[in-house]
Amino acid sequence: MEIVHTIAEARARLDAARADGATVGLVPTMGFLHYGHVSLMTAAGADGDMVMTTIFVNPLQFAEGEDLEDYPRDLDRDAERCEAAGVDLLLVPPVEEMYPQPVATEVTVAEIAAAWEGASRPTHFAGVATVVAKLFNIAGPCRAYFGEKDWQQLQVVTRMASDLSFPVEVVGCPIVREPDGLAMSSRNVYLDADQRIAARVLSRSLRTAVEAIQAGERSPAAVERLMTEMFDAEPLADLDYVGVVDAATLTPTDEIGDNVRILVAAQVGIPRLLDNTDAHDPAGLPDLD
Repeated sequence: MEIVHTIAEARARLDAARADGATVGLVPTMGFLHYGHVSLMTAAGADGDMVMTTIFVNPLQFAEGEDLEDYPRDLDRDAERCEAAGVDLLLVPPVEEMYPQPVATEVTVAEIAAAWEGASRPTHFAGVATVVAKLFNIAGPCRAYFGEKDWQQLQVVTRMASDLSFPVEVVGCPIVREPDGLAMSSRNVYLDADQRIAARVLSRSLRTAVEAIQAGERSPAAVERLMTEMFDAEPLADLDYVGVVDAATLTPTDEIGDNVRILVAAQVGIPRLLDNTDAHDPAGLPDLD
C-alpha cells in the first residue's frame, strides 16, 4: 500500500491504473477506522482492481461546538487496517491541501438533505456533499462505497452523483454491528459502560418496529410511537427523532409500503448515534429478549 498526501499524487496513481485497464474503488472516510469501514474496503477490492481509501476529517461538516478538534484519530492503526484490507492507495491530505483557500463553493442536495439530520445539523450535509464532490473529482471514474448506517448521507451522495453527472457509481454497503446490535461508529469510543448498554435502545427499537410491521401494522405513526416509548424508558438516551420514510427521498410516508426505511437518532452521552433499517427486513438487528 502506498500513502500519499496530495491531490496530484492520488490523481496520477489512479489515472495510471486506469490507463492499464484497472477499475477503481473509492472508500471515503474520516479515519479512526472500525470493521464497518473495513467491510467497505473489502467490497471495493472484490468488485475492482485498485482501491483508494481517503482519510480526511472534514471541517466543513462540523458545526460550531461539535467535536472537530476532539474527533478520534489514529493514523498508524488506520494505515494498518487499510493495508490488511487490501487497500492499494491511501490518501491522507492535510486541510490546506483540500482547502487551500476559504471555500466559496457549496454543494447542496436540498430536498433529501433538509429533514432529519439536516434539521438537527443544518450545515452538515452541505459540508458532506461538498467534500464528497471534491473527492469524486479527485478520484475520477470509479465506484464509491458508503455504509448504509448513514442512510440519509448515502441518499444525498447518490443523488448528487446523479444530478452532477459524476462518472461514479455509488454503492451502499450493509451496516456492520457489534455483537450486541449497536451499529459500528467511530464515535462509539465516547460511550462509557452504562451508556454503551443504553445505546442498544436504537437497534432494539428498530427491531420492535420491524416486528410490528411483520405482524401487520401499516401505520407509520403507530410504529413511531412504539419506538418512542422505548426511548421514554431509557433515561440515558435522548431521542432526537424516529421516522418512517420513503427510502430514496426521505419524505414521510402515509402508509408502510415496499420501499420504506425506518430512521432513528439519539444522543447518548457525548455521541449522537444514528441507525436505520429496511421496514421489512431486520437483517443484522438483534433479537429481542
